Amino acid sequence: MRIVAGTHRGRRIAAPRGRGTRPTSDRVREAVFSIVGPVEGLDVLDLFAGSGALGLEALSRGAASAVLVDRSPAAAACIRANAEALGLEGRVRVVKRDWRAALAAERAAGRCFGLCLCDPPYSLTPRIAGGLGAALAPVMATAGTVVIEYPAAGPRPEPSGLEIASRIDRTYGDTAVSVLRLESP
Repeated sequence: MRIVAGTHRGRRIAAPRGRGTRPTSDRVREAVFSIVGPVEGLDVLDLFAGSGALGLEALSRGAASAVLVDRSPAAAACIRANAEALGLEGRVRVVKRDWRAALAAERAAGRCFGLCLCDPPYSLTPRIAGGLGAALAPVMATAGTVVIEYPAAGPRPEPSGLEIASRIDRTYGDTAVSVLRLESP
């Protein structure tokens, strides 16, 4: 895998070993950021971060900081190694926790994100989709963007609890992506 664009364009990143992680392909990452648009200065939340590819891509494209959440020790170690290899460790915070506990802690700390990248294991997507919006709402900035990656063969996630202004859905092979723009005041 490699970083697709920005200051670290073309730099290779590693993925955790084994089948527990399904990294987002370069093609899908490029398409996602094309839809999302400029990310300069945003604070980014990467849930189910795996290798950290989505969050690190955002940083390469100018995001201010990224919180990368994954409960797997192997994934957390891989993210730290990738951030260090890219010289981004000062802009990355790795959280090795379950997504619900991580979101509760971010909310309790008063943190707010302009972009959330959510790429759960495909088998988990249907089970978390309903509760994801309500858990994310307190930590999302007004007019922020939420990206959810899911299996193209599965149902489209409908995260309740978010005030969605617009939605773009795209399919890339066996991967589908929803880009949700949140309401502004």
